[in-house]
Amino acid sequence: MSIEVNNESSVEFDEGALQRVVAYSLDQLHVHPDAEVAIVLVDEGAMEQLHVQWMDEPGPTDVLSFPMDELRPGTEDMVTPPGLLGDIVVCPQVAKAQAEAAGHSMLDEMLMLTVHGLLHLLGFDHAEPDEEKEMFGLQRDLLVGFALAERRR
Repeated sequence: MSIEVNNESSVEFDEGALQRVVAYSLDQLHVHPDAEVAIVLVDEGAMEQLHVQWMDEPGPTDVLSFPMDELRPGTEDMVTPPGLLGDIVVCPQVAKAQAEAAGHSMLDEMLMLTVHGLLHLLGFDHAEPDEEKEMFGLQRDLLVGFALAERRR
């Protein structure tokens, strides 16, 4: 599995944790081990430009996803074919502010945003109530499972 992290932001961060949460999530979702994903950390200015360009919304956002090969989760019996999942772009400054407002660590917020972005790469969305329930439930399950795996690590 190729999980590349490119920190273009001014914020120091444990990039290994992001790689581990993506690897764990892809394994749980039965995505082919040769799948590729990139995580890019950017400052607020760069995120705002992307947010305006791709979503036509002002201001920086926390995470954006740019799918490539439109891969979907597999099953235990049939993993997805290998391919390029796409890019997850996260803004650590926005994540930090959200973490403080929510009362949890920046690490927890960054992990959550990364998994959220990964689920978007895999075709999940939250525009409709039933989609939101499915996506956020899966997101929660992946984060809980990852936290348990990290404790055993």
